Amino acid sequence: MKRSVLTRYRVMAYITAVMLLVLCTCMVFKYGFDTGEDLTLVVSQIHGVLYIVYLVFAFDLGSKAKWPFGKLLWVLVAGTIPTAAFFVERKVTHEVEPLVSGAEPAPAQV
Repeated sequence: MKRSVLTRYRVMAYITAVMLLVLCTCMVFKYGFDTGEDLTLVVSQIHGVLYIVYLVFAFDLGSKAKWPFGKLLWVLVAGTIPTAAFFVERKVTHEVEPLVSGAEPAPAQV
């Protein structure tokens, strides 16, 4: 597997996670303090587009790493749970790194 597949996934995991935290903050201001409605709309649309790109890259990585369906589903859903993508990305990188370098894969953990 090429390193670029893992790198694309990692970059999008971080971007998606940060954008989701920004979106959550905007939602707090929108519904808690009744301000920032326009900003929330823009941030939600940007996050939506970036999440679709994250899905494509995560699915590509999962198919090349031959993950079982449950693991792939968890990685895909991680982009919708605030801060989950940070932890899932770290675990995925640890497991996929040996595949990139050509060594034995790390034991799978779901």
